[in-house]
Amino acid sequence: MTTYLVPARHGVWEHEAALLPRTYLDVVVRAGGTPLLLPPLPEVDPDVLGVLDGLVLSGGGDVDPARYGAEPHPQTGGTSAVRDAAEETLLRAALAADVPVLGVCRGMQVMNVALGGTLVQHLPDVVGHEGHRPEPATFGRTCVRLADGSLLGGLLGEQTDVACYHHQAVGELAPDLVPVGRAEDGTVEAVELRGPRYAVGVQWHPEQTGEDLRLFRSLVAAASAVLA
Repeated sequence: MTTYLVPARHGVWEHEAALLPRTYLDVVVRAGGTPLLLPPLPEVDPDVLGVLDGLVLSGGGDVDPARYGAEPHPQTGGTSAVRDAAEETLLRAALAADVPVLGVCRGMQVMNVALGGTLVQHLPDVVGHEGHRPEPATFGRTCVRLADGSLLGGLLGEQTDVACYHHQAVGELAPDLVPVGRAEDGTVEAVELRGPRYAVGVQWHPEQTGEDLRLFRSLVAAASAVLA
């Protein structure tokens, strides 16, 4: 599970730390997996995939628009060139090794950019509302319709109500990704990699869905299948 490198304070100490909200850890454990935290190193070793059975690209700040050939929007922020590069390296290594991948919010955007797509840098400019990120530190609710025959449709049904917190979204879709979930305003909310490999991205935050462990259980099952 990828992490954030941010200033943090604990006890009398204040310094940079590799962090991830506990909600991610809890859902992986409850789904039957063991979380291993991956810091965003300047030169991440892709051989780390040799000890991993699955990869979660977690949420966080915006992807640097330079990675998809765009100038930054005034609302774009929280970018980290080190994290962008580290997560792209991990993603490519995971796909090459057939390690299952789940991209969460920013993680889905990393997948799209790494595979040749672009992003909408400020979604309210396109959809005309703030519903996908209603207030600072407040999750919105979005109804997502899922495509028949998709992996996510099979897991979650025709539609699902999800917790969301994002102001960016998929712009031009990467050629190897299939859009399998959309919000009512047309925003792409879920993608799957073409072909048999397990590589799924969701724009929402499934770690916030309480008792609904279906997505993380499917990731753990896919990881277990690789080991079999």
